[in-house]
Amino acid sequence: MTAARRTALSIETPEGVVFSYPLATPVRRALAWSIDAAAIGFASSATGKIAQAAGVLNADFAAALGVILYFVISIGYGIVLEWRWRGQTIGKRILEIRVIDAQGLRLQLSQVVLRNLIRFVDILPAFYLIGGVTAFLNRNCQRLGDLAANTVVACERAWTPPDLEQIAPAKYNSLAAYPNLAARLRALASPEAVSLAIRAVTHRDGYTPEARIDLFRDLAAYFRSLVGFPDSALEGLTDEQYVRSALHVICRR
Repeated sequence: MTAARRTALSIETPEGVVFSYPLATPVRRALAWSIDAAAIGFASSATGKIAQAAGVLNADFAAALGVILYFVISIGYGIVLEWRWRGQTIGKRILEIRVIDAQGLRLQLSQVVLRNLIRFVDILPAFYLIGGVTAFLNRNCQRLGDLAANTVVACERAWTPPDLEQIAPAKYNSLAAYPNLAARLRALASPEAVSLAIRAVTHRDGYTPEARIDLFRDLAAYFRSLVGFPDSALEGLTDEQYVRSALHVICRR
């Protein structure tokens, strides 16, 4: 008997912080795919005209070019957009869903490539029959590509701006003195990492001293790896102070 399908995926970090991601239903995913299919069809139609123009010289070459371009667009569409837009395509953006790692880790390019390559199996024999049946029977609504890449498709959570003065008071924020670097940090930081940092700061008093030190050390290392601020901006900042300062420049409107 198939286990009941989950409506949300819960992930607990080693520090005891639990995240809950509402999972996209097969129907919502199908609607997103229909939009993506229309976008791919439009792009393929445009390339078909290019192939037709090339057919003036060689009809066989035009036909071969059309097949090659369609294949490249079908594969490249999902890979390029999901990688550049952090797990989203045009359809996923409109339906407000996103591909994420099933363990809550940063989505890797290899996962994006794998799930899109296996899409050609999921789509068989027609209209995503294999992928749709697999998603309906799977607890986390995963098609074969998701199972192979260890990914899930989750709904976007409504963004509520945190109370920065409560979680990250900064009478003088040394990072804010570098607006260009702050803007780059804001652009590169993943929503998952920012959410984890906000929860870490909010619940910092609930951790043991050892877990608190380890958690903020890892978070600070992540934010530092994205953007290198001058040493003068980091002088005297502990890992927790750095994370709070980073949150202030990331979340500030």
